[in-house]
Amino acid sequence: MKKLFIVMLAWLLAGCVGVPDGITPVTSFKADRYLGKWYEVARLDHSFERGLEQVTAEYDPREDGDIRVINRGYNTNKQKWEEAEGRAKFVGAKDVGQLKVSFFGPFYGGYNIVELDPNYQYVMIVGNDRDYLWILSRTPQLDADVQQRLVEKAKSLGFATDKLIYVKQSK
Repeated sequence: MKKLFIVMLAWLLAGCVGVPDGITPVTSFKADRYLGKWYEVARLDHSFERGLEQVTAEYDPREDGDIRVINRGYNTNKQKWEEAEGRAKFVGAKDVGQLKVSFFGPFYGGYNIVELDPNYQYVMIVGNDRDYLWILSRTPQLDADVQQRLVEKAKSLGFATDKLIYVKQSK
């Protein structure tokens, strides 16, 4: 029974880093170009970012080959900055935009890059299911036409784009 429990737990945890059906992560991904600061433009609501504005994500290389992730945002209810440090690892080949990210020890979530500007100026990321979606930009505001195209793509992929939160960024 203990072996079955361990196998089931491993299977459940592995399921948290998959790609939603019908979605393919980008290829020809270059992590060194992805590193640096990104601004959150839009996201689907989830508890760990609820109430945050001016959200950024910063990616830096780690000595062990993984990627250090720092997410930061201003909590409007508490009137203070909040920050979380995590670790991103490639799920497979390092030229495919499929990673897993953990902010809580051994528990990882899917981080699938499904749209990436050739110049690495904007990106659309989805989780392991259609409950998680982020649009990020290198600048606090994204060109309106690009933003609309990304939202339309997300909708065509089955995401609830009518529930997107457009993140307030300082000017």
